[in-house]
Amino acid sequence: MGQNVAAFSAKVASSPVPLEDSMDTWQKYAAELLGTFVLVFAGTTAIVASLLTAAPVLVVVPLAFGLALLGGLYAFGEVSGGHFNPAVSLAMFLDRRLSSSDVVKYWIAQFAGGILAALALLLATSQDDVADTATVPGSFGDGTAFLIELLFTTIFVAVILQASVSGRFGDSALLAIPLTLAAVHFAAIPFSGSSVNPARTFGPDLVGNVWDGIWIYLIAPPLGAVLAVVVHRAVLSGSHRTPEAPTAEVLAEHGRPGA
Repeated sequence: MGQNVAAFSAKVASSPVPLEDSMDTWQKYAAELLGTFVLVFAGTTAIVASLLTAAPVLVVVPLAFGLALLGGLYAFGEVSGGHFNPAVSLAMFLDRRLSSSDVVKYWIAQFAGGILAALALLLATSQDDVADTATVPGSFGDGTAFLIELLFTTIFVAVILQASVSGRFGDSALLAIPLTLAAVHFAAIPFSGSSVNPARTFGPDLVGNVWDGIWIYLIAPPLGAVLAVVVHRAVLSGSHRTPEAPTAEVLAEHGRPGA
């Protein structure tokens, strides 16, 4: 038995499957659903916890979302590319790293993950608690919230676009994305609640029945993703590397030539 396993492992090692082929299965959609679930469930649960314990929201919540994204990337990033965000998948599609059929399936998986996360929080707490985790415009109003979501999504996605193809950053590439998300939350929470992710907003809004400014969080992040692709191509066109994977995968970078 042990000899058979060893022989099989040696055969697999000598005949590696291309990343695109290994990812052309249902597992990548399951990975997107689960990764989005981890991100939304951990982040929104941290919001409820901070409100219950009077912990500083501007410290607890950004760290929770950033660390949850890091955990999701380690758990599922190698399978799907670790988008966990419809705006990121849109950017990957526009940057020709994701097919049109895949981007729609990624969106479905991501929204499903966000809804399941909100339902899990509902089971653990109450609908009022889930409603407290919804992203809503701050005191400066809808216009400011829209601008904040647009610009910070642009920044976040621009980091992903470059970190996922550049071999210059080494191990720090995997940390750059969660740290950027944490920075976005530190800055944006008072103005928009900090979403930069339609799936993160839609799940709690649906389950918590809070629809205040929902249009902002469904429109601004995708527009930010488009702007990020434009900036990425314009600024980095001379040094742009053609990605070997169709997604934002950073975990496989270390095995590539020049990484």
